[in-house]
Amino acid sequence: MRQIAARRGWPVDVHPLSPALHNRPERIAAAVRERLDALRGRYHRLAVAFADCGTRGALDRVLEEMDVERLRGDTCYDVLALDEVEAALAEQPGTYFLTDFLVRTFERSVVRPLGLDRHPELRDAYFGHYTRVVWLAQRPTPELAAAAREAARRLGLPLARLDVGDAGLERQLERLLSTPLASAGSGRAEPRPHRRNA
Repeated sequence: MRQIAARRGWPVDVHPLSPALHNRPERIAAAVRERLDALRGRYHRLAVAFADCGTRGALDRVLEEMDVERLRGDTCYDVLALDEVEAALAEQPGTYFLTDFLVRTFERSVVRPLGLDRHPELRDAYFGHYTRVVWLAQRPTPELAAAAREAARRLGLPLARLDVGDAGLERQLERLLSTPLASAGSGRAEPRPHRRNA
């Protein structure tokens, strides 16, 4: 996001929350509320760079109350490549997605939090219904490609790669920044029905 904002000349500050919240989505809405409360009064406009991310609408309820807009989508994958994700799930519902971030941090974001490093037999409990891994490559490098292959190997699944870049994220950020302030709080328009990452 910082790179896109710098390239486009957008005056945007990014205040990240812990990516580990995605492993405990019931904590996302409260963490976002706390951060927004801390930032109120410091900025002309606030926006949240989360999709629903498993909060089951709790994030949207907080944002509606606080009159703040967020990125569209049910998952982070939707933010990067909504059409591609929907097509991949329609083609093969048992698709597990990786982003560049997840590829880089697979051990600390997936393996250790799920206990797979200590109990590899849990792999089937967590991933037994998946049929493939799709890497939504934003900025692929040989190192990331090797890490994606290793992540898929750890899961015992075949790997496919979709080069999506960051155009989807850029479009979403542009929409957030171009929404008139008077209606910024209602910018969660056109929500898609919630679906689970199969």
